[in-house]
Amino acid sequence: MRIDILTLFPDMCRAVFNESITGRAIQKGILQIHARNIRDYTLDKHNRVDDTPYGGGMGMLMQAQPIYDCFKALCEELGERPHLVYMSPQGSVLTQQKAVELSKLPNLCILCGHYEGVDERVLEEIVDEEISIGDYVLTGGELPALVLADSIARMIDGVLANEDAYTLESHYNSLLEYPQYTKPAVWNEKEVPAVLLSGHHANIEKWRREQSIRRTFERRPDMLESADLSAKEKQFVALLAMNEEDA
Repeated sequence: MRIDILTLFPDMCRAVFNESITGRAIQKGILQIHARNIRDYTLDKHNRVDDTPYGGGMGMLMQAQPIYDCFKALCEELGERPHLVYMSPQGSVLTQQKAVELSKLPNLCILCGHYEGVDERVLEEIVDEEISIGDYVLTGGELPALVLADSIARMIDGVLANEDAYTLESHYNSLLEYPQYTKPAVWNEKEVPAVLLSGHHANIEKWRREQSIRRTFERRPDMLESADLSAKEKQFVALLAMNEEDA
């Protein structure tokens, strides 16, 4: 898979995606991530990419022309039009399911806004969807773009050691992940649950599944509506609800 990030701060992006697991995946050729500088495509002799908004108001807006030409150059390089996501607090909130969906694309482009936003006309012209990483505003789209790219990269075969590394994580199956423990078995007088020390894999898996459902019920009950639960597990959830009412 190839991901291209359209940004005013390419070095900021490269500093992140060239490190750790994502960096190793790039080195192995499993994944490509490129940062393309929008400023390289401005026609302004002073290298500006922004201007004041029509109608007045505070701040500056990114102009349509540099963004459009940057994206057009990418399309010509690829020989096709990639799916384009604009990182925006007005977009739909990023979910694990969306990351999985986007990871199946051969080419993905992510547009980073800056200043007070982007000229609406270029968004209407080239953007396929807008995505937010939460209900708050940042100074630019680079951090959200890197979050999106990282969440997608982890879904690509070969990036992580094995599929279980992500299929058992929080949100993947509409359930939060079960609690985990490592050595020592006793720390600050707190003991690791005995079942995890038993070596009985079936009991361990049952405990983990129950803990995952319990944690989701306690912290994100809304997620249970889309979770794939057996009839027995639904009874377990009903019991948790009854115990909560009695408490």
